Amino acid sequence: MNSSTVNDLTRPEVTVSPVEKFREFLATRSKRLTQERETIVREIFADHEHFDSDQIVSRLTQPRRDGGRVSRATVYRTLRELEKAGLIRKVARSNDREVYEHDYGYPQHDHFICEKCNQLVEFRNEEISSVLARVSAEHGFRMSGHRLEVHGICANCAKPPVRRHRKLDMI
Repeated sequence: MNSSTVNDLTRPEVTVSPVEKFREFLATRSKRLTQERETIVREIFADHEHFDSDQIVSRLTQPRRDGGRVSRATVYRTLRELEKAGLIRKVARSNDREVYEHDYGYPQHDHFICEKCNQLVEFRNEEISSVLARVSAEHGFRMSGHRLEVHGICANCAKPPVRRHRKLDMI
């Protein structure tokens, strides 16, 4: 999935790293942070890109320098746990695959999703947040956050195709 950002959504400094945050979450569930789980978390948080499970599987199921590898099943289980921990979240489906993004440490933002090329564009808009806060208050609803995905066609895909003139058209 292609991904770009309209506004600056760089991760702010957090006091607890994603690895430590996940370790704390696992401890509340009487589980431990194994080497494989830590490898998965580090891979996911190495950069701010949207990803699907197959991308992580393909990067981590190859044998590592230390001779170990991460199994496909461990990747899938860890993704579910990371989602429960609030560190990642599902954003959209692309080509029948669920696409994830980092949730921990990133500001509230929304997405434009191109239905043609699957480009995912992140953006922030305070007016949208204000409208939702006002409507929530009108309904006596305590909003804890929101999620907006706008589906359509990106500017690139909306361009008319470049047409080559046939020889007969030039007469």
